[in-house]
Amino acid sequence: MPDIGVSPSVVPYGADQTIYLVVDCIGAGRASRETETERSDLDGLIADLLAGQFGAPVRVIAFNTLEHWRKDISKEVAEEIRMLCDIEGTSVPEHLDDFVERQTTRASQLALWA
Repeated sequence: MPDIGVSPSVVPYGADQTIYLVVDCIGAGRASRETETERSDLDGLIADLLAGQFGAPVRVIAFNTLEHWRKDISKEVAEEIRMLCDIEGTSVPEHLDDFVERQTTRASQLALWA
């Protein structure tokens, strides 16, 4: 039986690939779910977000298994979603509205302080 108090390594070892982790708000708490290994590309992740595969995303974290880096890419993903919706002439899907608004507003507010 696994030890509940032990967290997995932040960046796993393995082949050179970037993996995306979506922190999805489920009910009263937060849970994180990885994208499928076969769909670890950013375009696939954004398509999954737009298709409603994640109900209420909070953050998107990227990490590379060979170079051992991690980065919060929530702002970049939110901006890409907004841009794709603008190109298509549609509004941001309701399930992503809070995520996109929170990430792009926070980035704008931080830019004002710089």
